[in-house]
This record gives sequence, C-alpha cells and structure tokens, in this order.
Amino acid sequence: MFRWLAKCILTLLGWNPQPLGAFPVREKKYVVIVAPHTSNWDFVIGVLYRSVLRLESARYLGKKELFEPPFGFIFRWLGGTPVDRFSNQNMVDQVVKIFNEKDEFALALSPEGTRKRVERLRTGFYNIARKADVPIVMVALDFEHKQVIFAEPFKPTGNQAQDFEKILAFFRPIKGKVPENGLAHL
Repeated sequence: MFRWLAKCILTLLGWNPQPLGAFPVREKKYVVIVAPHTSNWDFVIGVLYRSVLRLESARYLGKKELFEPPFGFIFRWLGGTPVDRFSNQNMVDQVVKIFNEKDEFALALSPEGTRKRVERLRTGFYNIARKADVPIVMVALDFEHKQVIFAEPFKPTGNQAQDFEKILAFFRPIKGKVPENGLAHL
C-alpha cells in the first residue's frame, strides 16, 4: 500500500517514480551514500524511493532520543536505526557492530554529513564500509531532472584519495535541490 502511495507522491512532485535502471545490489549488506545532500527534501525523496524499490533493509541513523515514545515508532517505520551519540564507543564502531549482528543490513548516509556546502567529504561512511567489509553504493538525487541515479557497488580499496575521487566523479555533475551546496566545486 505505501509503495503505491510513494509512487503517487513522487509523481505529484514531478519525480520519475521509476529510477533509471534497477537497484544494482545483490549483496545483503552494504552502505548507500546519497548525494548531493542540500535540502530536507532529500530525506523525503529518499524514504519514498526506499518504499518504491522495496529496500526494507535500508536504514538511516538517528540519535536514540528520536526513537523514544511517543513518536519513536514513526522513525523506526521510516527506516531509522538509533545510535548513542554519547557512547564511549565511536559512531563507526557502533555501526560496524550493527552490521556484524545482522544478516541483512543496508545503511544510507550522506557523504557530506550536512545540507550545507562542504569543502570535503566526511569519512565515516567510508570507514564503516571498510571495517564492516561491505560495498558502497552511490545514489544520486538529481533534482534538475527529478530522477534517481545509481552507480555499481564498489568495495573500498583502502586508498581513500583514489576512492573519494571515484565518488566525486559520480556526484559532481548532479544538481541537488540547492545546487550551490552540491559537490560540483570539489
């Protein structure tokens, strides 16, 4: 039911409810990086496509306080996974532990870590994928053409500079909701 509703909402918003190509992942565990992240609309579009693509195992991170009553169930239903920002364990290790405990788990993150213009990508997503030994899938939210674009999964090589250049080459031409906050300048 929600899948049908998600397609209708995407259509009403002018987005193509059918992404370009099939989602390229066959693995049961992976990190999804979604960019450019320039607006709160990115979350809405991402959750709608999560439903359209039937990616029930795809999750996002949220501070654990969001998952407490009375509204915590909404964040879980939308794919949220709580993390403790004040834990003695760093965030990367917390997420790697989640990957290790689950048979199926996909985590969607913004490589920028913010909606503002950045001068470099964050490294958390990369370190999570490397330590959990899972591939990275790049997903572009192209607001200019109102479509979602996928790249083939790749495993981090350990050469962060080379891997980040591959990531940036994919995302640079994509225009987000607020184009000046995108990744074209990197």
